[in-house]
Amino acid sequence: MSWKPKLSGSGPLHDRIVSALERDVRSGTLKNGTRLPAQRLLADHLGFSVGTITKAYLEAERRGLARGQVGRGTYVTSPFGEDLSPESYEDQIIDLSVNVVPHHAAVPYFVDYKSYALRQWEAFGALAYAPSAGPENQRRAAATWLKRVANYDVDWKQLIPTTGAQHAISLVFELLSKPGDTILCEEATFYGMKTLAQYRGYKLHGIRMDCEGIIPAELETACRKTRAKILYLMPTAQNPTGRTMSKTRRQAIAKIAQRNKLWLVEDDNYALFGNHGEDATIPVSAYLPERSFYIGGISKSLAPGLRLGFLVCPPGPSFDSIVQAIRATVYSPSALGGLLFAQWVEDGSAFKIANAVTEEIGRRLVLARTMLGLDQTTPTSAPHLWLSMPAREAELVAGRALRAGLVITPPESPILPGASISGIRLCLGTASSIEQLKVGLERLKGALSSKPSDWDSLI
Repeated sequence: MSWKPKLSGSGPLHDRIVSALERDVRSGTLKNGTRLPAQRLLADHLGFSVGTITKAYLEAERRGLARGQVGRGTYVTSPFGEDLSPESYEDQIIDLSVNVVPHHAAVPYFVDYKSYALRQWEAFGALAYAPSAGPENQRRAAATWLKRVANYDVDWKQLIPTTGAQHAISLVFELLSKPGDTILCEEATFYGMKTLAQYRGYKLHGIRMDCEGIIPAELETACRKTRAKILYLMPTAQNPTGRTMSKTRRQAIAKIAQRNKLWLVEDDNYALFGNHGEDATIPVSAYLPERSFYIGGISKSLAPGLRLGFLVCPPGPSFDSIVQAIRATVYSPSALGGLLFAQWVEDGSAFKIANAVTEEIGRRLVLARTMLGLDQTTPTSAPHLWLSMPAREAELVAGRALRAGLVITPPESPILPGASISGIRLCLGTASSIEQLKVGLERLKGALSSKPSDWDSLI
C-alpha cells in the first residue's frame, strides 16, 4: 500500500487521518501526484469503516491536500509546493524576478473551515462598504500583528488599512508632496516606489549606502543640498539589498530627520525578516513618532493576494486627511481580505503561517548561499539576495540567465542615477518549490561563470 498513515492525537477519526496526511505532505513523505490507497483498502488497514475513509478523503480535497479523479482514484495535490524532480523543470522558464514569499503555508488555513468559517453577521458586513478608515476589528488586529512581528506598539486608532503597502505609500506622498518635489531615499530602492515617483512627477534623490543602509553623514549632506522634506526608508531587509539597520543607525537617522524637519515614510513591509528576540530592533518611527508615517502589510509575510497594508499616521490632522483621500478615491478598503486576516490574528493562525514562511525562506537562503558559494554568516534573512557586481556585468549575467531559461530582476530596475552600488537581486520566494529553486540557481551559476560570448555584445 502506497501510504500507511500513523494516527496521533484525539478527535474524530476522519480528522486524525487528514492530519496525518497533512503531516506527511509537509514533511515530503508524500509527494505531489502520489496516489492514495483505495478507500476500502485503507479502511481494512486501519480497521475503520469505509464511510470514515470517504469522509477523510472529502475533507482532504476540501483543504486542497488531495484531488479525486473518477475511475482513477485520489491523488495528493500538495499546497506546500510541488515536490518535483529537477528534470521536471528542464523545459520550463523559471522566474525569480518577483519579490514575493511562498504562500503555500497559508493555503490550508485559507481552505480550513475551522479558521475560515465566517460568522454570519461578520460575513454580511464584509460584503457591504467598510468605513473609510477600515473596520475596528481589523485595525486592532493589525496593531496586534505589528506588535508581534515588527516590535512596534502602535495605537490602533492611528492605523488605517490600505490596499497593500504601495497604496499606503501613494496616499502619504500625495498628502506631503506635489509634482516636482524631491524625495530622499536609498540609492537602490523599491521599484514600485520608483514607478510611483515617475507617475506622479516626483524627483528621487538617492542616498549612498553601506552594509546597514543609508549613511547618516550622506543623509545630512543631502538634506542641505536638496532642501527635501520627505525621506522614504526601508530599514529592515531593505529591498533590493536585504540590508538591515542596527539600533544605533536607526537612532542616528531619526535624529537627523528631526533636526532637518523631515517627514519619515518608513516602509517596514519586510519586518517579519528582521531581528527578533534579545537583538530585536524597533522601527525608526518609534524614535520619531510625531513626524513618521509607518507602513506595514502582509503581502511579504502571509500571502500577497490578500492585498492588505497598514498605515500608521502621526498625531495631528494627517489621519483625517488620509481617510478623506481614501473616501475620495476608493471610498473604502476591501473588507474581505482584512476579515480573514483579523480571524487569523485572533486564532493565532497568522503567526503560525508567518513562522512557516520564515522557516521556508531560511531553507532557501541556505540553499542559495551554498550553491552560489556565498558567506553563510551574512546577517540578512530577507526573501531576496543581492549579488554585488559592476553594472555592465550585471546586465550580461541577466542576459545569459534569460537565455538559459531564468528570469531575474532587471539590474537597473531598483538603481537610481549616480548610485555607487550595482548588482543583481535574486527573489527566493517566487519558486514554487525548493527543487525549482535549485534548477534556477544552477542556471544562475552557469550565467555567472560563463565566458563572454557574441551574444553579450548585443546586450
